[in-house]
Amino acid sequence: MAPGGPGVRLLPNAITVLAMCAGLSAVHFAMVGMYGAAIGSIAAAAVFDGLDGRLARLLDATSKMGAELDSLADAVSFGIAPALVVYVWRFDGSREGWVVALIFGVCMVLRLARFNTLLEVDQPPYAKEFFVGVPAPAGGLLLLLPLILDEQLGAGGWWSQRPVVAVWTVAVALLLVSRIPTVSVKAVRVPARAVAPLLVLVGLLAAAVITFPLVALIAAELVYLAHLPYSVRRYRWLARHPEAWEVPAADRRAIRRAHGVAARRLGLHRPIRNRVAGAAMRAVRRPRRAVDPTQVVPEAGRGRRRGWRRIGLRRGE
Repeated sequence: MAPGGPGVRLLPNAITVLAMCAGLSAVHFAMVGMYGAAIGSIAAAAVFDGLDGRLARLLDATSKMGAELDSLADAVSFGIAPALVVYVWRFDGSREGWVVALIFGVCMVLRLARFNTLLEVDQPPYAKEFFVGVPAPAGGLLLLLPLILDEQLGAGGWWSQRPVVAVWTVAVALLLVSRIPTVSVKAVRVPARAVAPLLVLVGLLAAAVITFPLVALIAAELVYLAHLPYSVRRYRWLARHPEAWEVPAADRRAIRRAHGVAARRLGLHRPIRNRVAGAAMRAVRRPRRAVDPTQVVPEAGRGRRRGWRRIGLRRGE
């Protein structure tokens, strides 16, 4: 595809600026007490953030400036803005609350700096399917979960107490800078026969978001948190099976079945902690002694016959 013109190159950067404006507007809405609008602004910034990069690649309008602008917009929209919204909502005027907000903002900036650094590092093919730690849009929305619950279920719940919100903010900040692998949506491949059902599901989700926006957002965040153990398990499985790194998803399922169900049907079990047990362990640990071979041949023969009988097998004639 030929490089886009100036107008085409401007479009992805314009969407990035819109995402940054949406994030900053969330702070304004929180200061005037419109917390529902603040939540919607952060969600809109997440949508814009998901569009600008894909649009730039689609239009062949990627640039160094766009990459730097995207990182800056993410720091503002999902680091500074959510931290200030939570501070205004629950910690207004509190020194401890300001420290908590600073922790989240610093962790978000560190997470983005690490992301930009990893782009220049050679990684295994399977690593491209995962983020290292929780990505910035997900972290910004997860931080607002207590506020979303407060708006949906009413004020005064345990989820809106200052200690709970402080612990939750620090926990989300740690997820941002953690090494936990999280599945990247860009790496998801949809089979051709699943396109129509998936479009129907997207329509249902859109109707749910329009009708019950806060409930849909709470459900999406809980599902995201629940996927973390699966993501870790999948990452570790791929790391142990290089033959599955560059094959389609259907072939990966075949490899997984071959290593799992087929082995169980044959009655095979993986060794526990790479150790041998029973007589094999004693044989390995027992030092060998030099013995005259002429004196042990009859005993060895009887030992072998007893060994064959002990496991229920007969030697061939």
